[in-house]
This record gives sequence, C-alpha cells and structure tokens, in this order.
Amino acid sequence: FNAYFTAILAKIHDSSNLRKINLFPIMPSFPPFIQLVNGRNRCEGRVEVFYNDSWGTVCDDEWDMVDANVVCRQLDCGVAVALGSSSQFGQGAGLILMDNVDCKGSEGSLSECTSLGWGVHNCYHFEDVGVVCRGDGTLRLVGGQYDCEGRVEIYYQGYWGTVCDDAWSFTDAQVVCRQTGCGSAHAALTNSFFGFGTGRILLDNVNCIGYEQQLSRCHNLGWGKHNCGHHEDAGVSCAARPSIRVVNGNSSCQGRVEVRYKDFWGTVCDDEWNMLNALVVCRQVGCGDALAAVTVETHFGPGVGTILLDNLKCTGAEPSLTDCSHIGWNVHNCDHTEDAGVICSLL
Repeated sequence: FNAYFTAILAKIHDSSNLRKINLFPIMPSFPPFIQLVNGRNRCEGRVEVFYNDSWGTVCDDEWDMVDANVVCRQLDCGVAVALGSSSQFGQGAGLILMDNVDCKGSEGSLSECTSLGWGVHNCYHFEDVGVVCRGDGTLRLVGGQYDCEGRVEIYYQGYWGTVCDDAWSFTDAQVVCRQTGCGSAHAALTNSFFGFGTGRILLDNVNCIGYEQQLSRCHNLGWGKHNCGHHEDAGVSCAARPSIRVVNGNSSCQGRVEVRYKDFWGTVCDDEWNMLNALVVCRQVGCGDALAAVTVETHFGPGVGTILLDNLKCTGAEPSLTDCSHIGWNVHNCDHTEDAGVICSLL
C-alpha cells in the first residue's frame, strides 16, 4: 500500500486535485472468507468462498489434495484426509465463484491459488467440491453402541489418543457432544466405561467453561501431560441418536446396513438394492461416496431381529435412506440371508 498512499498524499497536497480523488476503484481487493458447510463439523463440508458480498461454491475441475490442504490450513483444520463432493455434502446454490483451481501447496489462502478468475467457470452445482480435514483437536467417540456415545479420543500430531477422567464433568461432555455434532450431553462417563483405549493419553484435568467450540481449547495440563492410566479413560453419552448405522465391516464406513425404528434396530432387505441406495447410506453416515452395494449377506454376516425395510428405491438425492420409496416399515418377504450392505469411499 505504500506507493498507493504516497500518490494519494501527493494529490491531497495539490488542493486543485482534492475533489478528483476517488479511493475505491484502485483499492486492492482483499482475500475472501472461506467456510465448509453441510459437514459434521466446521472442518469438513462443501467448500464455499465469499467474494463481492456473496457466498459461492468451487468447481471440481482439477481439484486435488494439494488444493484441499490449502483450504484445511486456511481454516486452521490441519491437513486434508479426503476430497468431498456434492453427493456427500450436497449441492450449493447461487454463484460458482472458482474453477480450475491450481494450488502449489504453500499458499496461505485459496484465493492465492491460480484459477480462471472470480465467477469464470463452465460448471454446474453437481460439480461442487468439498474437503474433509483432520487437525489437532479433532474428536471421535469409540466403543459405544451408536455414533454419539463412546470413549473420547482426540487427534494430535498424527496420532489418536485418549482423555483422562480426572476432573471430568458434565460441562466437558457438553463441549464434546457439541463438537462431534451429537447435540447436548446425556452423561459424562469415567473409569473406562467404554473400554480401555490404547496409545497415548493426550489430555488430563480438562476443565471447560462450556462455551468452547473444541475440547482442546478448554483448560488442561497440556498435550500429553497426565498422571493417568487407560483405566481412567473418559467417555460421553450424547442426546442425539442416529437413525442408521453400518456394522460388521473393517470400519464404520463398510458393513451391513441397519436402521432404527421406534427405538429398535433392524436390517434392510437387498431386494432392489443398488448403488443409488448405497450412495444415500454412505452420504448419510458421513462416509463419502458409495463404492459397492453389497447383496451377499455372508460378506458382512446376517443381522438379527426385525427386517425393517424392503424394496427400497432411492433416486440418490435423498438426505436419509428412510426418505426413499419403500413398501412400508416391517413389510417384507425376506430373511437375514438377504441383509443389504455397503462399502463407502472413506474406509
């Protein structure tokens, strides 16, 4: 700005030019804001940028992990672990503001990367990009019966570790449940209620006020400082209850599909089961795109209890499997040898 303001001062010094000064057309533009939307937390979702008073999306032409890493770093979300898409995080609306983004990797902002120019593109919103970032302080819940309860595990410098239950309170649990997208807390659990963790104990003597957006921002002894064993691993139970889960696979993103109806879990029959159905499941459980719609029960084993859905016909756009056409709850002509499964891209 030095040369710019020197020129302005020179004009001001000449009072005859005072009325001719127009600051705004030659002011340099500032980098736009950026956000990730429709993810489970602020560090995953559809990429949106703010330019000229409008939010818009980014087209996936030439989009890669280098570009995604710039986004994650700009948002203080660590590193990119996966590329998302409109099928995972939904299509945006309004302007498509960037296309053919090509970052080198060292940029501090996505706006510093080369592109076709603001608002120049040849895309549609089904090409909107997303990212999944993993930064220090990311949480996961492990060992519970559903996604919103379990042992609290936190990510730091490339490794997952546990949280000691010294001073563990309901206020701390509230921060965990909010950060993981699981609503309000139901209980703060101690003494390895959900089993012993492994590896490092990363936080101890956590003392949250309650408004913190991340557990790691609550007062604590510091990363890796503790006087605990894994018999003291902290856990939480949150109020939110999922309506779908994927079980018996090598990860939570592959396995037999189970849905919850009136507080009971049951399976889905594989009649009419296809990739569109699998796509809805993978997106709903936050596991990216569908790689396979599994119709062989021996792959993930037979379920037990009620077969709750049959003859599902999804278009692929539904936010939930239960929004797809089907013949009714608990109406079927199947047995558990026909239980449907999925394999999703985020394994």
